[in-house]
Amino acid sequence: MTLSLQDAEAILYHEAECLDESRWDDWLDLYAEDACFWIPAWKNETETTTDPDTELSLIYYKGRNNLADRVWRVRSGQSVASTPRIRAVHLITNVRLVRADEASAQVAANFAVNLFDKRSGRTHTFFGHYRHALRREGDRWLIAGKTIVLLNDTIPTVLDFYCI
Repeated sequence: MTLSLQDAEAILYHEAECLDESRWDDWLDLYAEDACFWIPAWKNETETTTDPDTELSLIYYKGRNNLADRVWRVRSGQSVASTPRIRAVHLITNVRLVRADEASAQVAANFAVNLFDKRSGRTHTFFGHYRHALRREGDRWLIAGKTIVLLNDTIPTVLDFYCI
């Protein structure tokens, strides 16, 4: 069965809810074993990097195991950057089903994430575009890839997977 726009929205909203509520196991469960999570850097005012293996990235995790390692560090309290954890709320809009067939789908969306940093007592916003590559595995749709184009020119606080 082909992914519907409503199902695509539900996946993106569920992912955001898991991040907002620190439900790390539920969040990881949305990702395929070979998933790629990538935030390219900006080359110049109009172009982002295109190859995470050879060019600069803001964040690049290849494989769910690497995402799980990052989650472990956040949970363990050993990540100074994540203690105390920033409070976040993800707002997702303009969800578009770019392409879909029975086995895979491409979903685009815009986002804004409002953050409160307890250490500084300040609020910040990250905003940009999401591109999700979804893949059907059995009776579930999993995130096979997530590319986040961050439009902020300045990163005023910690940037981690749960902030964007």
